Amino acid sequence: MSTARTVLETEEHQALRAAVAALGKRYGRDYMTTVVREGKHTDELWAEAAKLGYLGVNLPEEYGGGGGGMAELSIVLEELGAAGSPLLMMIVSPAICGTVIARFGAEEQKRRWLPGLADGTLTMAFGITEPDAGSNSHRITTTARRDGDDWLLTGRKVFVSGVDIADATLIVGRTEDARSGKLKPCLFIVPRDAEGFGRNQIDMELQAPEKQFELVLDDVRLPADALVGDEDAGLLQLFAGLNPERIMTAAFGIGMGRFALAKAVEYARTRQVWKAPIGSHQAIAHPLAAAHIELELARLMMQKAARLYDEGDDIGAGEAANMAKYAAGEACVKAVDQAVHTLGGNGLTSEYGLASLITASRVARIAPVSREMILNYVSHQSLGLPKSY
Repeated sequence: MSTARTVLETEEHQALRAAVAALGKRYGRDYMTTVVREGKHTDELWAEAAKLGYLGVNLPEEYGGGGGGMAELSIVLEELGAAGSPLLMMIVSPAICGTVIARFGAEEQKRRWLPGLADGTLTMAFGITEPDAGSNSHRITTTARRDGDDWLLTGRKVFVSGVDIADATLIVGRTEDARSGKLKPCLFIVPRDAEGFGRNQIDMELQAPEKQFELVLDDVRLPADALVGDEDAGLLQLFAGLNPERIMTAAFGIGMGRFALAKAVEYARTRQVWKAPIGSHQAIAHPLAAAHIELELARLMMQKAARLYDEGDDIGAGEAANMAKYAAGEACVKAVDQAVHTLGGNGLTSEYGLASLITASRVARIAPVSREMILNYVSHQSLGLPKSY
């Protein structure tokens, strides 16, 4: 680990990095490719990471978590990714759902879900994206209406990760404001066996253990306590989950980029075509150096976002988390592309495990929000430019 990587982190953070890196190394890319090939899930790695306290490191100690925050959880995902074995559901289960419940959930909801999310025995999915809304959360049409003391939830969601292994899904719906009649976002915990809650797997070119689903909610009846937090909190609660999602997506991208770059650097050090290793040639060395710089810069913004979020600065964290996600997505795609290019034909073989990352790296650019929407956010919120929509 380079000195530059650690100067902004505490000794505890450095120790966490080293410990998680050791865990990731024991599993590695071969484990992930085997899981995908056999159509299985990352149960062994998930269980061991949970047993060691890594999955719940961000959750409150009184509910079985580590008492840390996004700074610690992002380290875990980044280091697993750098070892070639990232756990995508970390973004969803402890980061989004765990954070929202810990911050806004009722005491009973915290006792019901947080210990299990922390020790890995419970998993939650997160449903926000809709077929006609895309990245525009203001166009969500999934609605919740009261029926006595219950809620009835109706709508559709797409690209929801891991619903097949999740005990429940945290669904973003909208309720009608009694005063204005306008729809406002609300969050509901929907158990996997709820009547009217259907799922269809989406065929993806992406090779990953976590499957993607379309959800159909047909008057799903939920008790009053399925609502998380205050019905009137709206966007505050929603973005309490989306900022961690962006921070963790940045960690996902940085880890993947580091894995690809390490493969390319190792190859460039040893691969000899003429009289010297190809890494001695600037046409090979300089693009790899630039990729390293961009990954390091993305990590700095991710660290800033995590610190702001953990300190309770939601507005500051929102800007930094979007920037971190953007920077990490760009850096990841460029690092993977350059790594494949460095290996030439070998970069497309199964032996080196890089070709599948060409598709996977695009995720950090596209999800959970497109880079164009982040540029919209920065141009409007940071620069004060007028909206075009």
